[in-house]
Amino acid sequence: MPDNRHITLFHNPRSRSRGVLVLLEELGASYDLQIVDLEKGEQLAPAYLAINPMGKIPAIRHGDSVVTEQGAIYQYLAELYPEAGLSPAPGDADRGAYLRWLAFYGSAFEPAIIDRAMKREAPPRSMSPYADCDTVLQVIDAQLAKGDYLLGQRCSAADVLWGGALGWMVDFGLIDPPAGTRAYIARMADRPAFARAEATNAKA
Repeated sequence: MPDNRHITLFHNPRSRSRGVLVLLEELGASYDLQIVDLEKGEQLAPAYLAINPMGKIPAIRHGDSVVTEQGAIYQYLAELYPEAGLSPAPGDADRGAYLRWLAFYGSAFEPAIIDRAMKREAPPRSMSPYADCDTVLQVIDAQLAKGDYLLGQRCSAADVLWGGALGWMVDFGLIDPPAGTRAYIARMADRPAFARAEATNAKA
């Protein structure tokens, strides 16, 4: 019987799509990879701009649907494979916090980290949607001090997004998190799906 949940991931191993690949492995999803060569500028070619006019990856295709933007991709995939248990369903007490952490990544963490990487001052607090980088990181660290995962003892797709991203920021020297956050990063990196995704990236 054909799998109507098959996903095409537009991917480059040295990009944000690495985390989506980990999520696909966590979900046990049926997928294939379309490698986008960033060095050749393929993300700006008309064929790819027809998929994502922003010229950014990741993007996914599921049947006739195309999804871009990381938070939307993680939510879409986790809901497409509910049997994996990585997406609290509507009505679940954890649903609100789950959606909050998916949204917080793109709306607060990424712009704050980019400010730090570029050595830019944050806008005045009254005009900034994310306050400042230190505040963002303090919020994350405080949440992770409460349990093993963002939802306490329950791992979700939000952790797949955050675990990888925080690990990469440590590798880039952009953050120096406390022990609890470092333990969280290690916990997510120790999951079998992470190793499978890294093995796939090594061949890409």
